[in-house]
Amino acid sequence: MSSAHANNSDVSYHEDFTIGDDHPSLPGHFPDQPIVPGVVLLDRVAAALSRWRGRRIAALTVAKFIAPVLPLQALTLTLREDSERYRFEFVSEGRLAASGTIETVRAA
Repeated sequence: MSSAHANNSDVSYHEDFTIGDDHPSLPGHFPDQPIVPGVVLLDRVAAALSRWRGRRIAALTVAKFIAPVLPLQALTLTLREDSERYRFEFVSEGRLAASGTIETVRAA
């Protein structure tokens, strides 16, 4: 499931989604008790940033993975402009799962 709402004139972007239990990264990431790898969440940030602003990640300056994300767990990704950087947050059931700050460049 994935839905997104954004506006290029807004300073924030929100996307609700889940990572399917058939995602190819899951079998090797704690077999029998899979959790979504952080790199899968960061890939979601990169894709959303490209769609929303036509930018790509140049540097990941801060990343905090606070709580495990399980397959099929409902998440909301929020991106916010913060001067020359963008902040991201993943929230599930009102609790912060991951957050960070990225620097970007125009996508080629």
